[in-house]
Amino acid sequence: MAHRFQKHYTREEARALLPELRTRLQRLNALRRLVGIQDRQLTSLLATGDDLGGQLVNDSIRSLAEMRHLLLDFHTRQIQIKDIERGLVDFPALIGGREVFLCWEMDEEDIEYWHELDSGYAGRERLT
Repeated sequence: MAHRFQKHYTREEARALLPELRTRLQRLNALRRLVGIQDRQLTSLLATGDDLGGQLVNDSIRSLAEMRHLLLDFHTRQIQIKDIERGLVDFPALIGGREVFLCWEMDEEDIEYWHELDSGYAGRERLT
């Protein structure tokens, strides 16, 4: 049977990544808020006909580049971010030979849930 993902995480492998992922998700959230502020500032400058450039543009580009780098790291590991704000992520896994997702939210201490690939958060079931 062909699998959609090349990497499959055991619960222990995913669990070992949680401290790092929690930190990265918190940084992504901070950057998301910062990019929003920077975007509003740039939009305001454009609306008044000011020239864009300087530190604000440089900071905005750096923020976006850092976000891209963090998101690419999740993508490379095949860990799917479902909701940045909530810190909701899915790890591809195999349970009983079936490809599923281990499901975790940033405020959860441990990985306690899984769901089918196409059922999403609503289909979460507790791991046994």
